[in-house]
Amino acid sequence: MTEQQQLALREVLDQHLRDLGIETFCVEHPEVFTVEEMMPHVQHLKGAVSKNLFLKDKKKKGLWLVTVLHDRQINLNDLAKKLGAGSGNLRFADEATLLDKLKVSQGCVTPLALFCDQGDVKFVLDAAFLEGGHERLYFHPMTNAATMGIHPDDFLKFLKSTGHEPMLVHFDDVAL
Repeated sequence: MTEQQQLALREVLDQHLRDLGIETFCVEHPEVFTVEEMMPHVQHLKGAVSKNLFLKDKKKKGLWLVTVLHDRQINLNDLAKKLGAGSGNLRFADEATLLDKLKVSQGCVTPLALFCDQGDVKFVLDAAFLEGGHERLYFHPMTNAATMGIHPDDFLKFLKSTGHEPMLVHFDDVAL
């Protein structure tokens, strides 16, 4: 995906959020490809920073976008059992599938891209995002050169507009 395409999609996302009456806060930063690279640019922000995994099952029947707190360690085998995908059946989806379904490339995975999905992706959300009393939740806005903050209630309003009901998982209760 070209930078121009990313910018165009980001503008579509911004307009979608404005149409919903959602105010956001954005921090521009250099391109980052891991949470570790991103944290120096966003550690001063008040709220919950995300780590996002785009996964598929072994038989490519299911796609999941899993959004967890940035410092969570996730065991894919345990997560697969929790999601009913069977142990050992979850793996990272390839970039072509990511581009096809969410219109973002690796390093840019974000639940804000769910407005591009046509109902093929199941959304799994760390319950701590909604139950942690966070002022804002932080995600990439279709590019990994920025981080966008959104109030938790507005995030739920956004998800509803995309037709995605989050599957809330209490990761603190499970050794994932």
